[in-house]
Amino acid sequence: MPPRPRFDRRAPVRELPNINERISYPNLRVVDADGSQLGVISREEALDVAKDRELDLVLVSEKADPPVCRIMDYGKYKFEQEKKAKEAKKKSHQTEVKEVKMRYKIDDHDYQVRIGQAVRFLKAGDKVKCTVIFRGREIQHTALAEQLLFRMARDLTENAEIQQDPKREGRNMIMFLSPRKAAAPKPAAAGSGAAAKAAPVAATPAAVRSAAAKDTGSSEEAAGS
Repeated sequence: MPPRPRFDRRAPVRELPNINERISYPNLRVVDADGSQLGVISREEALDVAKDRELDLVLVSEKADPPVCRIMDYGKYKFEQEKKAKEAKKKSHQTEVKEVKMRYKIDDHDYQVRIGQAVRFLKAGDKVKCTVIFRGREIQHTALAEQLLFRMARDLTENAEIQQDPKREGRNMIMFLSPRKAAAPKPAAAGSGAAAKAAPVAATPAAVRSAAAKDTGSSEEAAGS
């Protein structure tokens, strides 16, 4: 058997910037710190100018003929470049889909925990998949699960808008929310016409237990007949 390769514990070689004495070209086209052209001068002359100004000689275009250098504060330049890179990374946030799972009989405390999770995901710019999980005979209570999802959508109105209405998917019911881009509409006054009547009723734990008991009773009566 060939010998197993040994793990190389040496630190990776860092690529050093071409500045000051690391520049090896004999003649350079030099741009001063204020942007003025110093023309084509020797490497030694360029280093002397940078030293007189207490700045660095930085190679900015190696492929030019002759290579182009600029006199600048390299430490400040590096800091600004890193700052720009961080800002660009923040702006290029990749949207992900985060999931919040619950049962249709969820209690108020656990429900508020799910709301908090969803708010954090939405504020980070991610979409939220709200999932209600059914177990066994719970699958017959899809109406309660739908009410719960609409309740969650209303409670998250400030941060989210519905991307996909609740729908059955296997033994789950799901709803997709996306971060709100525009200001949330002001809620209508209580009892103001058809809009208030059309609003889905929030599924409270008491209502869930009551409806579940009725559904169970109906199922048993149907089985007995």
